[in-house]
Amino acid sequence: MDKQRIFNIIQIGNKDDIASRIFDIFITVVISVNIIVMVAETYSNLSAYFPILDSIALVTIIIFCIEYALRIWTADLLYPTLSKSKAISKFLISYDGVVDLLTILPFFFFSGFIAFRILRIIRIFHLFRINGQYDSFAVIFSVLHEKKNQILSSMIIVLILMLASSIGVYYAEHDAQPEVFQNAFSGIWWSVSTLLTVGYGDIYPITVAGRIMAIITAFLGVGVVAIPTGIISAGFVEHYSRVKLLDKFARDEHIDLITVHVNDAHCWNGLAVAEIGAPDGFMPAMIMRDGEALVPLSDLKIKTGDTVVLAADSYFLHPY
Repeated sequence: MDKQRIFNIIQIGNKDDIASRIFDIFITVVISVNIIVMVAETYSNLSAYFPILDSIALVTIIIFCIEYALRIWTADLLYPTLSKSKAISKFLISYDGVVDLLTILPFFFFSGFIAFRILRIIRIFHLFRINGQYDSFAVIFSVLHEKKNQILSSMIIVLILMLASSIGVYYAEHDAQPEVFQNAFSGIWWSVSTLLTVGYGDIYPITVAGRIMAIITAFLGVGVVAIPTGIISAGFVEHYSRVKLLDKFARDEHIDLITVHVNDAHCWNGLAVAEIGAPDGFMPAMIMRDGEALVPLSDLKIKTGDTVVLAADSYFLHPY
């Protein structure tokens, strides 16, 4: 089996490719088994089965190592515009590369250190990579990418309000509770739990001024939580509105459309439109980027977060 074929199987996630589909299912099962073993080993009443569980974990880690090695080997195909060394370096610092590495290392080197054993939970994030192969999860990541600036702005608002309420409650409560509110930053925990409407009750104001500050902070917290929720909800509405418009256009014109969501690991990422390998009978009709529709000029570079709309090329050749 040649290098290109292995790359297509482990990286692309093509549902029409039987080998690629089998690999995706196999890796999903391996990751699930690995996580089940990790959870099972936290039950002391299963200690008699720990040797068996350790053996199963070892097998899954070996599989992860083989997959990791194959991904490093095919990194130059994942990033075709880079040299082999640069492509490998980019993969190693990518999300998949970091998660793969942190999944493997604790098993071999850090089993005696609690702080490093906690890194084993990183393996759960493998599931995000599998989820990224499916359209429903690709839509979520696409919306988050499109709205990243607005979400970042809302997070900045949260930080400002958190700092302001922390300082405010310090001045209101310091004299009454000097051991609890020792300085401006000692109220951060109270501020976070109040702004996010959790209210653990372990730290709370006892003065009139402090309680007024708590009421104001709680009301602001309701709005703060609603801001990113509204942004993300609007993003989903916009995305599905575009999808419906495309579907309606396709039905009215009697053409077939395929939408491809591009992520960091997608083989089209970084390629020009003229360089992408569209399925037989289809060609790029539109590229959706940051809520805008772009004309697929041949030299336009595909970026992470783009949605490439492919249409049956017979429509372009014979539109009427």
